[in-house]
Amino acid sequence: MKPIKIVTPPLAANCYLLVDDRIALIDCGGDTKFILNALGKYINPKDLDYLILTHSHFDHAAAAGDLKELGCKILMHKDEYELLKSQGFTSIFFNIKFKPFKPDFELKGNEIIDLGNIVLKVIHTPGHSPGSICLYEEDKKWLFSGDTVFAYGAFGRVDLPGGNPKALIDSIEKLSKLDVENLYPGHEDVVEGNAKESILEALRIVKMIF
Repeated sequence: MKPIKIVTPPLAANCYLLVDDRIALIDCGGDTKFILNALGKYINPKDLDYLILTHSHFDHAAAAGDLKELGCKILMHKDEYELLKSQGFTSIFFNIKFKPFKPDFELKGNEIIDLGNIVLKVIHTPGHSPGSICLYEEDKKWLFSGDTVFAYGAFGRVDLPGGNPKALIDSIEKLSKLDVENLYPGHEDVVEGNAKESILEALRIVKMIF
């Protein structure tokens, strides 16, 4: 089954529902009521096994505490959790409070998340934030890229807490070595077919800017 894209308020972040032997949601947005209603069109939200956070910015993760209370396990990079804790579960720029939560699995990179037919490899891609991750499905050549890289050569900003231009270049370089057909980014368009071109274009542009 293809990923189900759910565009969430308040900043149109893309979340992806993966329905397999185990059910996973990649990012959850910042509006709990919205994401629960959206999930309810496909699954019982209480059947969600995993919430995988690509990073901790509020537009991708502020609903995480509420979803955990329904029973899913939260996976996020250890560096991203440390950033979130250090900020007191508050988005400093936007003054938005999170419901505090503790991840069930603190990732480091290279972990395998086996959902059944879909198998995701965790790739640590700092730059947009210290603990940003991407998720790669090698057999299907899918890449869930969070806010590290987007369609058509766009890439994540580095002016928020923990952003690092040099780390972002290194992360996009790492992604450019993968065989990617479909790109599922954290905002805007999905690219289905020849998505590696978007990554290579992002690498070219980010090296010119930084």
